[in-house]
Amino acid sequence: MHIFNTSEISTFFLIGIPGMEPANIWISISICLIYLVAILGNCTILFFIKTETSLHEPMYYFLSMLAVSDLGLSLSSLPTMLRIFLFNAPGISLDACIAQEFFIHGFSAMESSVLLIMSFDRFIAICNPLRYTSILTNARITKIGVAFSLKNVLLTLPFPFTLKRLRYCRKNILSHSYCLHQDVMKLACSDNKVNVIYGLFVALTGILDLTFIFMSYILILKAVLSIASQKKRFKVFNTCVSHICAVLIFYVPIISLAVIYRFAKHSSAIIRILMADVFLLVPPLMNPIVYCVKSQQIRNLVLGKLRQKHS
Repeated sequence: MHIFNTSEISTFFLIGIPGMEPANIWISISICLIYLVAILGNCTILFFIKTETSLHEPMYYFLSMLAVSDLGLSLSSLPTMLRIFLFNAPGISLDACIAQEFFIHGFSAMESSVLLIMSFDRFIAICNPLRYTSILTNARITKIGVAFSLKNVLLTLPFPFTLKRLRYCRKNILSHSYCLHQDVMKLACSDNKVNVIYGLFVALTGILDLTFIFMSYILILKAVLSIASQKKRFKVFNTCVSHICAVLIFYVPIISLAVIYRFAKHSSAIIRILMADVFLLVPPLMNPIVYCVKSQQIRNLVLGKLRQKHS
């Protein structure tokens, strides 16, 4: 493996967890189990939402969008992570790397957008419950889903083209077990100012999503506190717990990683690698579990199917 090259390079090398190479087989088993549970959990949610008429409601349609984005994140990162830990094959071509980072960033942006839509859904359900179904009609939900999906595709579409125009002629070792835009562009030996500026713009859209989510919950909290009955207040706010957990599961690793890169540049590389892996592995794993535990309708359907199979 050559770290420096005098000619233009076309192959990059991803890394696993430095110093943990002897345990790669056990790490690969753990990762396989995480991916298996994540894919099975999200597919289960999609199956029940599609087949059960009782779940044909706006909240569950948005949950299905979240499950699709989680599946996309899992399937985008799965190939390279398993190749590294299971087969000890860290090499990846430039084109494959650029394709992977496009899908990872695209599905990450989609997840952020879906979490924002779900916060608006909770806001309407709590602050304007009588008009909830008339505001969030099936046609409007479809338009919202298509509009945000198109926005995210257009937002991340420049990434492959801006990376492809760069020259890579010295370093060829990446910092993670999958490709990210900011990681690849740092290896370029040509001017990458366009990539830096556009990357910041995309990051700002994510911050904007989080800001609107926060504002939605301020209004939700204000509405909940205006309810006289403490029992009813708790019951209403309890409908938001699953979404709050999903927001924390998605944004806490991203914010932590950004803080580490900004204020703890000399921290251990293993911490940064583990936080980056948590960002991709944990949300697709935990979101189905959280919603199955907290949503009584989904929980009852899952338990009912299990009892049916057992009997």
